[in-house]
Amino acid sequence: MPDEYPTAAAPGPDPVPGAAHTAGPAPGADPVDADAAVDPTTVFAAFCEAALWPGLGRTTAARLPAAGITRPEHVDLGRLGAVEGVTGPRARRLADSFRAAAGTYAVVELLVAADLPARLARGATERLGPTAAEALRADPWMLLTAAEAEIGQADRFARRRGLRRDDPRRGPAVLTHLLGRAATRAGDTAGPVDAVLQAAAREGVADPHRALDAALDDGRIIAVGDRIALERYAMAEQSIADGIERLVATAEPLRAGAPRVRRRPDEDDDNDDDDGSQAVAAAAGPPPTALMFDDEDAADDDPPSGGNRATGDAGPDGTSEAADAGGPTGPTGPTGPTGPTGLQGSSGGSGDDPVGGLDEVQLAAARAALESGVSVLTGGPGTGKSRTVAAVVRLAWAADAEVALAAPTGRAAKRLEELCGAPASTLHRLLGAQGRGGGFARGEHNPIDADLVVVDEASMLDAELAAALLDACAEGTHLMFVGDPAQLPSIGPGQVLTDLLESGEVPVTELRRLYRQVDGGAIALMAAAVRGGELPPPPPGPGREVVVVPSSSSGEAAHRTVQLVTDSIPRALGIPVADIQVVTPVHAGPAGTGALNAALKRVLNPGAGAVSGFDVGDRVVATANHIDVGFANGEIGTVVAAGERGALRVAFPGGVVEVPAGILGDLRHGWAVTVHRAQGSEWPAVVAVFPPEAGRMLTRPLIYTALTRAATHLSIVAVNGPAVRHAVRNAGGRRRLTSLAALLAGEIAGQLAEDDEELDDEELDGQDSKREGPQHAELERAGLERAELKREGPDVARSGGGVGSVGAGAGDDLERLRARVAALRAQASGAGVTGG
Repeated sequence: MPDEYPTAAAPGPDPVPGAAHTAGPAPGADPVDADAAVDPTTVFAAFCEAALWPGLGRTTAARLPAAGITRPEHVDLGRLGAVEGVTGPRARRLADSFRAAAGTYAVVELLVAADLPARLARGATERLGPTAAEALRADPWMLLTAAEAEIGQADRFARRRGLRRDDPRRGPAVLTHLLGRAATRAGDTAGPVDAVLQAAAREGVADPHRALDAALDDGRIIAVGDRIALERYAMAEQSIADGIERLVATAEPLRAGAPRVRRRPDEDDDNDDDDGSQAVAAAAGPPPTALMFDDEDAADDDPPSGGNRATGDAGPDGTSEAADAGGPTGPTGPTGPTGPTGLQGSSGGSGDDPVGGLDEVQLAAARAALESGVSVLTGGPGTGKSRTVAAVVRLAWAADAEVALAAPTGRAAKRLEELCGAPASTLHRLLGAQGRGGGFARGEHNPIDADLVVVDEASMLDAELAAALLDACAEGTHLMFVGDPAQLPSIGPGQVLTDLLESGEVPVTELRRLYRQVDGGAIALMAAAVRGGELPPPPPGPGREVVVVPSSSSGEAAHRTVQLVTDSIPRALGIPVADIQVVTPVHAGPAGTGALNAALKRVLNPGAGAVSGFDVGDRVVATANHIDVGFANGEIGTVVAAGERGALRVAFPGGVVEVPAGILGDLRHGWAVTVHRAQGSEWPAVVAVFPPEAGRMLTRPLIYTALTRAATHLSIVAVNGPAVRHAVRNAGGRRRLTSLAALLAGEIAGQLAEDDEELDDEELDGQDSKREGPQHAELERAGLERAELKREGPDVARSGGGVGSVGAGAGDDLERLRARVAALRAQASGAGVTGG
């Protein structure tokens, strides 16, 4: 049984035996008063305890009963003003926010009546709006997808409303839930049809195939090749593939004097002058010749297969063995002219030379960024990624190009800004994120105003964020992804960087030669070893750059961690506490973020937590995006003052912002953060803790990501050394299931096109013996519709998403039609619907 589709709970018996049920109470069932009154005091307490009242902290909530506030009707200015610590203005704000949360409160009433946790109301209201309670009364199975409830919880909720497990709405909801659970827990954007159907059967769905038909028909699930996906992720990956194809087709090399072809979507091709039209037409041709690098003997030979990847390895003498074997747009020699951008190699370089000091492989990366619509630069720490990116930016400036720099986290953006000497921002700020769940201001009709967009830490890009980025890049924009695929994949579903590398559709340059020999050289050496599956002893280096601290238990690991942060590292190395960060794989346990933060606060900044559990001087980390306020998910700051109305003033990388009381729940103490939360950031000193509680989470990518957060000093606190070594030796980590690489390479379209051709005229004309009945008539109609769509020509496969894609328009219709044809034929033959 695949781990990503486990059985949530053993299905229980139907509450009432009897005939199949379609809607409403089951025939013969005892009447159920689904809306029977529940004790208002119980509902009110659940609402407050679940932190669903905006602006009401737990401390104030605990004081409400003493002021006589235990029911909704008690919420008035007089009683609120009598609550300890609540002033007149705050009483008015609390009264207003309670009225504004009426929709959420109504959902809590339904949940409490079914003995379900009130916290589910938050997701239901966010997704269904203020009338969520009405929607859930109409279709209780929406609790599965809207509130992310477990299947057993949704079954209990439906039983409360007199519905049975054979309700036809349950099956599609269960399938949607299973795909959503695989996305949130495993990072998958798609799932194998058979595995999902089998999991649905284990969850008590009597006819999973019929349920899948219904889900495909209403569009909540989309078929992508031999997999199925939730609409949101299928559309995101298709959008990425379409965006990359568009940029590759419209990019012109960035060089001095070259015309810009970047265009807003509202610019009319017919009104362009001749020069502009010709530039766009020329850019719409085939992608630039791929750049290949191999040994010097291959310089005069044809490029080897798979020729869009350039790599640089360190030779026996520590120098790169890479030499050029490029095509017409590639370099003519290691130090000679290199094509339209005029790049030249340089063994030394000067301040006036933007590519001074770059080796041949780094030059290849710069050339790809300036000549190709989309390019990728990868490599571990110490391989020169930063130096290469800085050179690309300088070269773009020399070509009078506008450059936008971005990274997923604030610290990574700050580092990029310092490196390139130009403003950089988080991706969410670049895209104009409009509050939590509010979408982005930048998009197809309001694109990013840049000729070159550089995105660092690209391994952190999930499918939906990458889709938003591609949508916001106008035609002619150059997009450069920079990242390290050996790190953890994104927190959100998808593996965009890995899929780009595997697709073979964009130029990729991988840097392997280590350059960093001081100030973190030992860390780079250890990281390179871990990347290759080895965990060597700490390499020698100045200032004891890497230290391993063995511990016998998680409790001892926590104690040693506090000692390292508060005493050993500052005293021995002169690194201030403000520049030391603790990372750990887990939240819970003696060496998880919760316990470590509590222990560090007791020593570094003791206090009772005067404002929502925080004191001035506390280090905090954001757990959600609030771009409108001034900070992004994962950013770490320091509380500098208490603001007005229960707010906090926090110094984040982008400056001091006032965090309103209503969103203080999205801050946590940040002296210790999870490795996932730390990804994309770097600190002078890092204490990496690997406790036994990590279990299966302890993988090579996690360990590698933890080690590479350190710039100059790394302390490794390991409870079980053999477990860490075992995790490093095994590549570990389950591979995510996605469709992006196949979409980029055209494999899905090609596969389904071949399948489509098998539905030849003989089959669709019904020459077999199964010609009678309504199924045959429907099959015949489907064949006519399919033939009509096919006459639109082969371009449908690329422009509308085509036979194998998930876009809108004719391609989408043809995909649905093909699935219907297969289903009808299977039904006509008595074989049932197959998983395809």
